[in-house]
Amino acid sequence: MSHPIIMDSLLSFFFSTAILLLSTAVREIRGDAMVTGTVFCDQCKDGQRSFFDYPLDGAKVMVACGGNDGQMTMWKEETTNMLGSYTMRFEGSPDLRGCYAQVSGTTSNAGCGASAGPPENLKLMFEMFDMALYTVDALISQPAQPMPFCPTRSSNPTPNPNPNPKPTPNPNPNPNPNPNPNPTPTPTPTLPLPSPPSVKLPPLRPAPFLEASACPSQNWLMPEYKCYWKVVSPDTKVAVAFGLTAAGRYGTDMTLHEGLQGRGDLYRTLLREGTTALLNSYNSIQFPYPTLGVITDMNLALMGSSRQALLTALRFKRANSGKVGCKFTPCN
Repeated sequence: MSHPIIMDSLLSFFFSTAILLLSTAVREIRGDAMVTGTVFCDQCKDGQRSFFDYPLDGAKVMVACGGNDGQMTMWKEETTNMLGSYTMRFEGSPDLRGCYAQVSGTTSNAGCGASAGPPENLKLMFEMFDMALYTVDALISQPAQPMPFCPTRSSNPTPNPNPNPKPTPNPNPNPNPNPNPNPTPTPTPTLPLPSPPSVKLPPLRPAPFLEASACPSQNWLMPEYKCYWKVVSPDTKVAVAFGLTAAGRYGTDMTLHEGLQGRGDLYRTLLREGTTALLNSYNSIQFPYPTLGVITDMNLALMGSSRQALLTALRFKRANSGKVGCKFTPCN
């Protein structure tokens, strides 16, 4: 039979240890404020996202905060990666809810850096202890002139400068100079016109990007469909495609091709379905998740609970196996 003093000491020791471990865990997850977003090239200069636009690599993005006196109190600049996305870290977890982001220049895409779109406010998506995540709506950068393939805007027809023209007077007061009041008209010979040659045009195929398509992970692994990897390649790192949060979970060396083969683990399953959804979003504009939605939901799932990760993986899997089917055809 245990002595009461010994039991009290053991309970006190275990309680103190638990408090120490809990405080250590809290200190470990303390972090800084992070800002993430994407920049697109507005090729048609219409001021909004369309299927003609693409993620802009090498765009400089500035995050700035203004004080009560109108002076800038804080700012930072970052350059977008090959997927057009950027991530900034602010030490000390400052409150960035009154700040904004805007394209401030370009480095490698001078053809799409003539002018920048409007600034966008930072939106707080997640906050716990000293860690906060802010997102920004898609920023745009524009070329000097719209691209030739952009649809032209309809213009109003030029009004007639003389809305009520006066009839031109006839210089001959006699409307019928012929003395014969009922002349017999001379028939004009008519010749048969040749019929135009018939030209058989090939059927117009829809653009693959505009066609609804959703393909499961095993299709993206097949070599005969490799030509559908357009924005990213099988060797693209998971950390590059999804950001720092994914790098902390999966490391910096794992590729998207390896991520598509995830089995037997909740977070490997999440990566498989998230990578598949990312590829489907790049391949079809009618995919249920836009590209930014896939990346945002993936990061929120990685920072949330295991239940949230499971639900996100199931939602991605449902979208990847949609009713529209996979519209892949073998590459030439």
